[in-house]
Amino acid sequence: MAALAVNAVDDNTVEIFYNGSSATVTVASNISSYITNQSNGSHVKLIQGSGVNDRVGEITYNLSGISTDGEFCLEGSYKTTIELAGLALTNPNGPALNIQDGKRVAISAKKGTTNTLTDGSNYTDDLNGCLHCKGHTEFQGKGTLTIVGNYKHAIYSKEYVEIKNLTLNITAAQKDGIHCKEYFLIKSGTVNINGVGDDGIQVELKGDTPTAVTADHDDEDTGNFYMEDGELTINSFGGNAIKADGSVTISGGTQNYDKNAVVEYALGISDILVDDLGGPNAVYDLNGRQLPEGKSLNRGVYIIKKGEQTKKAIVR
Repeated sequence: MAALAVNAVDDNTVEIFYNGSSATVTVASNISSYITNQSNGSHVKLIQGSGVNDRVGEITYNLSGISTDGEFCLEGSYKTTIELAGLALTNPNGPALNIQDGKRVAISAKKGTTNTLTDGSNYTDDLNGCLHCKGHTEFQGKGTLTIVGNYKHAIYSKEYVEIKNLTLNITAAQKDGIHCKEYFLIKSGTVNINGVGDDGIQVELKGDTPTAVTADHDDEDTGNFYMEDGELTINSFGGNAIKADGSVTISGGTQNYDKNAVVEYALGISDILVDDLGGPNAVYDLNGRQLPEGKSLNRGVYIIKKGEQTKKAIVR
């Protein structure tokens, strides 16, 4: 087990310090009863117990140090901050960060620090990235985070991804540099993606029925890509620079990538007929508008409703 200490840090804080094959986990006394430690050496696994946010508030996990055979795995169901404070972490057998928390997870690179995450080249199929997150993933801070993806995606989020302030460098990925669902948003910061086997950034719908665009993107599931500010550079990719189930909207910032390598399925390219989909169907676009019967469909993503069944259809 990793060494465990209590009381030596600020309230609502857990500090994890990696040192080669070992890790020291220090838990604030006010939250020690909510944290279960199942770590083994430098492979740190913590389980955040129920009721912690309601009783004491959000917990921050501060990660620092170096390990070439370690990981950080967190299980829980509450909003959480993962603070990277000078971390170089390699897991040869899985993700470097494995966050099994379906709520909002803030990944914060502390100001003035450089941080590197590297995964192994082969591990379980239900984990999809060097940084794998089950919930809403918000990257922030004024430090630097570099990710090397040797298995699938460099970053995989089962829900939305937002980026603000930090410098994010993805230097390799066997598949996508960033793969997320619901939507993707760059508010500010610098993102460099290079050497990926498939798409630089891919955005999928999470559900079968897309929502409308919402204010501040609350509860939005459109498959859209948004860039408000910052700088985005995408080089050396095997698929597309950007691929979105919805639309790509650029309202500011600097874009350095091949604009011809952007795929927006909501805009469409080639035609097929609704009738070709088979049987009587109600067909809706991603804005929730029902299309006239027999209308030719452009290439894109549609919602097909047949009787009581609803499914997503991609027309390629």
